[in-house]
Amino acid sequence: YCAQEHRKMKLKIIIQHVAIAAPFILTAWEVKVNAMNNLIAFTPPSHRSQSNHKLQLARQICSFEESDFALQTGEWPYSASDLGRLDNSDDANFYDAPRFVTHIDGDAIKSLTEFYDEEIKAMSKKKNNSKVDILDLCSSWISHLPTDPEVPLGMVVGVGMNEEELSANKQLYVYYKQDLNQNPKLHQFDDNSFDIVNNVVSVDYLTNPLEVFQETYRVLRPGGVALISFSNRCFPSKAVAMWLQADDIERLTIVASYFHYSAKWDSIEALDLKAPSMKVPKRPSVQEIFSDPSKAFAWANTAAAVSKVNNGDPMFVVKAVK
Repeated sequence: YCAQEHRKMKLKIIIQHVAIAAPFILTAWEVKVNAMNNLIAFTPPSHRSQSNHKLQLARQICSFEESDFALQTGEWPYSASDLGRLDNSDDANFYDAPRFVTHIDGDAIKSLTEFYDEEIKAMSKKKNNSKVDILDLCSSWISHLPTDPEVPLGMVVGVGMNEEELSANKQLYVYYKQDLNQNPKLHQFDDNSFDIVNNVVSVDYLTNPLEVFQETYRVLRPGGVALISFSNRCFPSKAVAMWLQADDIERLTIVASYFHYSAKWDSIEALDLKAPSMKVPKRPSVQEIFSDPSKAFAWANTAAAVSKVNNGDPMFVVKAVK
């Protein structure tokens, strides 16, 4: 089931991303793949506001529907070997020492924080401009949430593995030290407690993703969103086997499938938050360099900065709405 499902959804993602990323080719159409018969069908686009349409063109890779998945919600296609790890020892030992480091580069962090800013403000607007309560799963010393006091943050709660890291996180109002691989239940929270649940670059370490995603659905309020972000970095000894064997597109399908099999989500979509590639400036001619050597230094500095951005960490999000 898993291999067939991932192949079909990978085809869908590639085709739909081409339709979104190249509107000059398919401006009037959205692409939709029926995974049941593996046929590609073209359907007219839904009506969107101009601003939402621009945002989708910039970020959306694809959306997922029930028919994209091999099994029904409530079933589970993954085996113990799919979720096995190179190091199955107690995670408490691995995470015992605090790591006050960032696991993605600065540009990826900036993109994620800007995305959170938009999501929080949009959620606040849905709530008649009230504050937004957030649960940060697999939290640590930094949550990547916006720090602007104008952002309508309400209660921010963290669940993570390391006491020192959690206590150093200034954005958390309260935190709980909990190993979600040992205890995936979030009994400390009532149903419908949060507006947003996020998980930053840690979904690949979950060995009980079904239970964690079921709990995510339970603690979210109706209309709430779950934001699962990941890049291409990980601790390979602790990531689950199928994650290590997958490319970026296949990883999007894995996270989307976690959502699908856990509960009846209203919508599931994959987003690419990395800034569009920048064009390297034209190199000055030899005559220009001789007449003004500063142009060579300016070009070299600019080209290096552009290269750094273009070669930076990717940042993907799978977003689900309850």
